Amino acid sequence: MKLAMIGFGQAGGKIVDKFVEYDRQRNADIVRAAVAVNSAKADLLGLQNIPKDQRVLIGQSRVKGHGVGADNELGAEIAEEDIDEVQGAIDSIPVHEVDAFLVVSGLGGGTGSGGAPVLAKHLKRIYTEPVYGLGILPGSDEGGIYTLNAARSFQTFVREVDNLLVFDNDAWRKTGESVQGGYDEINQEIVNRFGVLFGAGEVKDGQEVAESVVDSSEIINTLAGGGVSTVGYASEGVEPRQNKSGGLLSRLTGGDEPDDNLDTAHTTNRITSLVRKAALGRLTLPCEIEGAERALLVLAGPPEHLNRKGIERGRKWIEEQTGSMEVRGGDYPIPGAGKVASVILLSGVTNVPRIKELQQVAIEAQDNIEEIRQESDSNLENLINDDEDELESLF
Repeated sequence: MKLAMIGFGQAGGKIVDKFVEYDRQRNADIVRAAVAVNSAKADLLGLQNIPKDQRVLIGQSRVKGHGVGADNELGAEIAEEDIDEVQGAIDSIPVHEVDAFLVVSGLGGGTGSGGAPVLAKHLKRIYTEPVYGLGILPGSDEGGIYTLNAARSFQTFVREVDNLLVFDNDAWRKTGESVQGGYDEINQEIVNRFGVLFGAGEVKDGQEVAESVVDSSEIINTLAGGGVSTVGYASEGVEPRQNKSGGLLSRLTGGDEPDDNLDTAHTTNRITSLVRKAALGRLTLPCEIEGAERALLVLAGPPEHLNRKGIERGRKWIEEQTGSMEVRGGDYPIPGAGKVASVILLSGVTNVPRIKELQQVAIEAQDNIEEIRQESDSNLENLINDDEDELESLF
């Protein structure tokens, strides 16, 4: 799948920067174009892989390159005012070569939280390609203002994109971990999962073609219908071996090696086990998978460790667990890979306790902020007008 990725704000820029690095290292050819947008100049300068002419500084007249200080209303205003500058960078993207736009943003801050929904709305108005969002929820320990920002940004963003893929920092942060180390690891986790998902179906000259191809249309159809999506992932190390018996189909139907049937049974069991681990382990957004409207299963790894029977079993199991009749599945052969990975995209999930909790905490935070402001105004009045003989104002 060919994507035009736009990282909005600090978190969004860093994740897209990591995607470009992943793409280059694996020769995956997912990122057709990458743009970073920010109101903080220092954040743009810290990027390493996005070309400098594709880094857009917005809001200079308002915040002088210093960011919006977690004020996502200001972030949205600046994005509206400077949308033409962002469009200038997007104009250089060869849109005819792109399957979809992916707008990536942290939802708890200011610039990305406010600006990403504005950009998504703008892109949908101009282009016919799908516009997806990848939103990162802040940890619950990051404070009330970030929770309030995330709740407001989430409910706006999800309405402006064709589908919102969500990653919850709360489910992934480790205790005792440094802030920088924690975010680096989380960003790598995001890129690994979505890299396998979006990389499926890409075939280069001389490379083995998947037995059951997962291409961009499968992903687009799974994400169709909007709503919220989450991704599960599980992997297991394997010893890649030379394939003597030809294609995948010949291995499934017999082959020359005496232990071929044993290998097939072992491969099938491994695949079904990985599918269950991916669905029931840590999802990018923890939720109950029952009731998911659509799903896509991708099995990636050395061709000799993939088989159709395992994928079909895994797909059937997901159908039973979700209750959905729209479950697609296929393999993504990566010759010479040292592991087999199972990636599950669950789209249209609704039973998400974290989102409910986020909204509730945000409502309480909003009420508290209003109370504190009113109390602050009253206290200031008492402070400056404490004396009976009120002073005249200077002007």
